[in-house]
Amino acid sequence: MKNPYVYGFLPFITILLFSASFGLFAVNYAVELFQEIGLYDGMLEIFTDMQIRLLMLVVCSLLFFALFAALKVIAEAIHELAMLLFAKEVDPNDYRKVRSGNLIYVFGALFSFAGMQSLIILLSVFAITTVSYFIFNVYRMSKYMKAWHAFAFTLFQIVAWFILLFGIAFTVLKLYNGLMDSLPLVDSPEPIAS
Repeated sequence: MKNPYVYGFLPFITILLFSASFGLFAVNYAVELFQEIGLYDGMLEIFTDMQIRLLMLVVCSLLFFALFAALKVIAEAIHELAMLLFAKEVDPNDYRKVRSGNLIYVFGALFSFAGMQSLIILLSVFAITTVSYFIFNVYRMSKYMKAWHAFAFTLFQIVAWFILLFGIAFTVLKLYNGLMDSLPLVDSPEPIAS
């Protein structure tokens, strides 16, 4: 009998790899930013260049690890809720076969190291990997569902992610607008009467 947990470690490895690639990009960006504003020379008086980069890599990687782990938990919750609502006739043994799709994320995470110099490439790799995994997952699950269940299963996940991302974007925009409104801005001086 094949071990049903053979793919269980892949999400952790994927999160580590994506965190490392995004962390390396963030370190390079932060070093360039610190050099532009003149802060980096002061940091070099306390630490060596390697120590600064290593410390920033650990901090940035931990932050990205927390972000990707949170996204993984949210994705699992949305997926499992969709399974609960629309995949009533799926056998648990068939459901475990879909877990092999985690390899898509591993290959995407490995490929992300090739685009570490550009945030657009990193985000594109992550987005393409996520969409590919979603399509693979829906395709594999649709074999075990009726057509309208597969459609509802797919639509539920798309709508849930749209609402979540729209809500986050709306909240960030409201906070930004509130912050900008609260800052005292210098008005143009009154014209001097002669």
